[in-house]
Order: sequence, then C-alpha cells, then structure tokens
Amino acid sequence: MSINLIELIKSQLGAATVSQTATQLGESESGISKAISALLPAVIGGFANSNTQSELFSTVKDATSSGILSNLLGNLNGNDSVVSKILSLIFGGGDKLAAITNSVSSYAGIKNESTNSLLNLVTGATAGTLGKYAVENNLDASSFGNLLGDQKGLLSSLLPAGFSFASLGLGNWFGSSDAESVNVVPEPLQTPIADVNPVIPVTERSVVADAPKVDVTRSGTTHEIVSDNSGGGSIWKWLLPLLLLLLLGWFFWKQCDKKAEVVPVATVDSTSTSVDSSANVTATTAKVDEDIDLNGVALKGYRGGMEDNMIAFLKSGNYKTTDDAKLKDTWYNFDHVNFKIGSATELEAGSQGQLDNLVTILKAYPDAKIKVGGYTDKTGNEADNVKLSQSRADFIKAALGKAGVGSQVLEAKGYGSEFATVATTATNEERAVDRKLAIRFAK
Repeated sequence: MSINLIELIKSQLGAATVSQTATQLGESESGISKAISALLPAVIGGFANSNTQSELFSTVKDATSSGILSNLLGNLNGNDSVVSKILSLIFGGGDKLAAITNSVSSYAGIKNESTNSLLNLVTGATAGTLGKYAVENNLDASSFGNLLGDQKGLLSSLLPAGFSFASLGLGNWFGSSDAESVNVVPEPLQTPIADVNPVIPVTERSVVADAPKVDVTRSGTTHEIVSDNSGGGSIWKWLLPLLLLLLLGWFFWKQCDKKAEVVPVATVDSTSTSVDSSANVTATTAKVDEDIDLNGVALKGYRGGMEDNMIAFLKSGNYKTTDDAKLKDTWYNFDHVNFKIGSATELEAGSQGQLDNLVTILKAYPDAKIKVGGYTDKTGNEADNVKLSQSRADFIKAALGKAGVGSQVLEAKGYGSEFATVATTATNEERAVDRKLAIRFAK
C-alpha cells in the first residue's frame, strides 16, 4: 500500500484554516504557517515511530467517530481528551512536548501558548485524516502500522529549510540522518572537508611520450597518465581554440541582432488574478499605474486592468443591450484591493483608491448595476472557505453602500472554492490564482 498521507493531512490545514487560526490566536498568518510546517513532520513522525501502535490505532479510530475533522479549530483550546491521549502516546512525557514547543515557537516567532494550541490542531488533523483513511480502507492495527512506516521516507523532505528536531533527539524519525544534518548545522560551524577526509600523499606516475617520468603527489588513488604527443594531437591544439572562437563570435553576433520582444498585456477575466493567502493582489509581472480616461476624468489604474476594461465596456454601449445571462460570463478582478492578514473587515493601505475608482465609475453610469464575488482555493474546510469569501464580498458591498452607490450593487456572494481550478496538491503560489475578489455587471 503506497499513498502520500501527508498531502491528505495538509489539505485539512489550508489557507482558510491558517487565516482563522491566526485571528483566534492573535498571531500573523506567516508565523502560523511556519509553525504548522514544523509541527506537521514532528506529529506524523511521532505516529510512525510510536511503540504503542495498537493502542494508537484504536484511539485514532475513536477520534474519527467523534467527528474530529468537522471541528478542527475546536482543538485549539486543548480540551479534547482524545488529542491529549494521542500526544501522550506519540511523545511520552511532558518534557519532550515542552522542548518541541520551545523550538517551534522560536523558529516561527510566535508565543509558546500559540504553538501549544497549534500542536493540538495539527494532531487533531492528523488523527482525523489517518482514522478516516483506516476506516474507509478497512485497515487493522498491523496494516495501519505498515502504512505509517511507509511515510517515514517522505518526512525529511517535509521539514522546512533551516529547521530540525535533531537537537531534541528526534533526528532519526525523519529518514536519512545525513539529510537531517543539512538543516541542523549552520554553515560556519560545519567541519571542513579536509578535516573529515585528510589528504593521504600517494604517488601518481605521469608517463608522457618523449618526456621524463615525473612523480606527482595528490590525494586519492594512484593513476598512470599517458599522453600521446603525436602529430594529430598537435593540430588539434590550435584548431580547437580557433573553432571555439568562431563559435563564440557567431553567438554574440546573433545576440546583438535580436530585437527587443514586446510582451502583450493580458486582459482581465474571472480566473486570471493571483493573490496572497489573505486577499486578492495581482502577482503577475510588475505593472505601472496610468491615467485611465473616464469621460474627461483621469483615474489611476492599470492599462488593461479593472477600471480600464469596465470603462471601455460602458463606453461601448453594450451594457444597455446585453442581458444578464451574458453579463455573468465576464468578471473584473480587483488588482489593488487587499485585506489585512486574517481579516475580512480591514483593508491594507493603498486599497481604498481602487474602491474610490469603482465608486466614480458607477456614479458616472448610474444605470449600471454590479454584483460582487469572493473566491478561495480548494484547500481547507469548504464551509470555512465559503464563510471567508462571503465575509469579504459583503465588506466590499457595504463599503460601496457607504460611498453612495449601494443601490447599484445588487448582490455580494462568496463562492468558496466552487470555481477553483488548481489542485490542492499544487504549491501555494500556484493555488493563488483561485483566491480573489471580483465584480461583474448585472441586471
């Protein structure tokens, strides 16, 4: 049986979970993400290396039947007795848990209390995922232990760069000790290679045609070098450099002859905006604000961005002749509006400008109506994803209402990951395309 359980567990700890956890614990999302990335291999390693596999198996099944995955954030307070029992089974005494907490807190830059809460969260996610898989595949205690053993080879790659549990005596949990030491020992403290593999003088005999034999001292084994000084070799001595010079000259000539390439500006659609884990900021090539003409009024925005495309559509007169069924196919992504980390009610500095632009556009075309949409990627609990995307869409709608164009905003809806296209196994940067806020014209 070969399956990457780690990816299944990570899918329970997606961006929405990180955002809500950061809010509850009063920490930054980056700190929470770093702590989870360090705790996950420790917890899975604890499962895989536990000496009480039979008892651990039955406890994990109990955790699944209690619905632990449906209330992961409830584990933050540490009141779940099943999670406490599992921590005792995989880590033993409190000293080891305290050492892990201190190490992870220092690495992630968060409070020890927050790390303890995250340890409960990660343990709950791991136990729930393992138990669910065991039940669905009718595993017994023996096959459950074998399944965990198969994960050991994946743990060393899961450890974040610059962090290790080797100092806590857990280094052998993560596969190759050599791979582990790369993350543990700072470069200035590593033993010079020359001290580990001292040079042993040996004699290397060089045999060159028509030349005296010379003893050469090098580290390693003894080699006999034979040089052929025939006439053919002499020709190549000057012919090869000449050919290389000609090739190099041709290469530089081709480079100079190239003309600068023009990169076309992509148009905005409902799937083109990439964002960070907490909001919706464009992460493509660098863009520069320009003056976008709105009937003689200059708005600052990207050429080909939201304002530019909306104004072009309204000026064309097509809004008046297009029904809602066709309007719903074109969404305009915000490319300046960003929420503060972990918040659905506070915008980052610089976001208000684009909202003001939208208000100006709507006031210039009072007959135009819009809808607001919020989106997330596929990771995390879908109910949480819908809730987060709905809260942020509602915030935009309320802000427009306060600015005096509320009657033109027909609806705000959070779609969660309904329209996400990138798999949960992709990187966070790749999944960013699915996390966004957008608007469309409506009737």
